Formats: sequence, C-alpha cells, structure tokens
Amino acid sequence: MIKKLTLYFLASACLFAAGCKKKDGSGGLNLFTLEDEKTLGLQTKGQIENDPAQFPILPRSSFPEAYAYLDAMRDDILNSGKVTYKNEFAWELYIVHKDDVLNAFCTPGGYIYIYTGLIKYLDDKSSLAGVLGHEIAHADKRHSTKQMTKAYGMQTLLDVVLGNNQGLVTQITSELVNLKFSRTDESEADKYSVTYLCPTKYKASGAASFFEKIAEDGDAGVPAFLSTHPNPDNRVANINAEAASQGCSTTISNTEDVDGYQAFKNMLP
Repeated sequence: MIKKLTLYFLASACLFAAGCKKKDGSGGLNLFTLEDEKTLGLQTKGQIENDPAQFPILPRSSFPEAYAYLDAMRDDILNSGKVTYKNEFAWELYIVHKDDVLNAFCTPGGYIYIYTGLIKYLDDKSSLAGVLGHEIAHADKRHSTKQMTKAYGMQTLLDVVLGNNQGLVTQITSELVNLKFSRTDESEADKYSVTYLCPTKYKASGAASFFEKIAEDGDAGVPAFLSTHPNPDNRVANINAEAASQGCSTTISNTEDVDGYQAFKNMLP
C-alpha cells in the first residue's frame, strides 16, 4: 500500500510540476520507474523471442565473431562516459536475420535489435556506430515510456504500474517493437548519438552517413520507420552541426571503418 501511495503522489506531483526532472537531464512526465522500464523491456524481449517468424534472431553460438564485433562497438559507446543508464539497463544485443529490412530498435531497459538488412546496407563501421548510438539514446533518454505515458494517460498507466491491467501490459509490449518516435525524440537521439561517439574512435557524425545514403537513394530508399520523421537532408545538417559544436572528429580510417566493416558483413549469412 505504501508503494502504491508513493507512486500515486509522485505521479500527481509530476503533473502539477509540469514534468519531472530525470537523472538523464530530460523533462516530461514518465510514470514508469526504472524498475518498471526494465520489466517492460524484459517482457518485450520475451515476446520477440516467442515470434521467430517475425524476428528470426541469429544465434550467438553460430555467429560468435559477428556478435563480438557488435558487442565491442556497443561497449565503446557505453564506455564513452556519456550514457546515463549504462549500469542500470541490460544493453543486450541481437541480430535479426532479415536482409530486406533496414531497421534497428532498442526497447526500454536496453535490449538492442539490429537487422542484417541495415548492416549490409551501410558502407562503414562509423555509420553503424552512429545508428547504434541513436538507438541507445532512445532507451537512455527513456523515450518509449515517456511516449507511452503521453499516449495512454495517467490513470491507465497507473493501473499498469500498480499491476492492475495485465492485458494492457501485453498490448504495450507489442507496440514497443514498432513504435514511431516524435520528431523531438528523433532529434534528441541524433544529438546524443554524436555525444556518445565523440569520445570514441568512431566518426562522431556517423549517423549522418546513414541519412546521406538514404537521401542519395531518394524516396524509394526511405525505410518505413523514418517516414514520419525529419527529412534526411535536415538530419545530416543537424548531426554535422552538432559534431562541429562539440569539437568532435568527423574523419575516418579506411582500414578501420571500411575494410574491417566489409569483413564483418562477410560474417553474416
């Protein structure tokens, strides 16, 4: 009862304060605690594992070198010192074997899914690191649960937080897989992708290379998950400007970024 009352008054206080300040420095109402968020992410992971037709995950035991390559990239980002919830979230990484899908997503709690289609579409390591940083930012800035709070409203999500609506929990976890973020959230994730990569060996504006390639391919090359979000050309300019404002490196090593990345792609089926 004490926990329920605490959650209720916390949520009410956030509403009257027009948004709570979070550890990650962002505002906006979020009724999910970190523990709720981790539980929600774990539930989403379970649903993904139970649907191999839609999410054919490559087993780690069969592709250890490919996973080691991605794990090292993830660890470089997490060890940048810029990821707020580095030690709180799982940050588990999975490769989805769908060559016709240009996508990646990260659930609440840090479960990361990267499609082989996206990996093979990109040309260098920094581009993938930029996309990975972008997806990590969505989880680190807790965009999914903030969006769910806004979409479902206070009372409904209080029922979920307090364990009174298991059916809605299942519905929410299903929606998280195909969640479309707001323009504001996308812009923030682009910005923090630069911030995360800036102290690393990768080109800090790596995500811009992805959008440059999308722009070159025209409308036919735009993945569905980007269709409602800022224009790729604008995102390239904004990412490059952010890298310049932070004084980050925007150059790459051909051997490290291109040749090594091709070897990584060759590890995939």
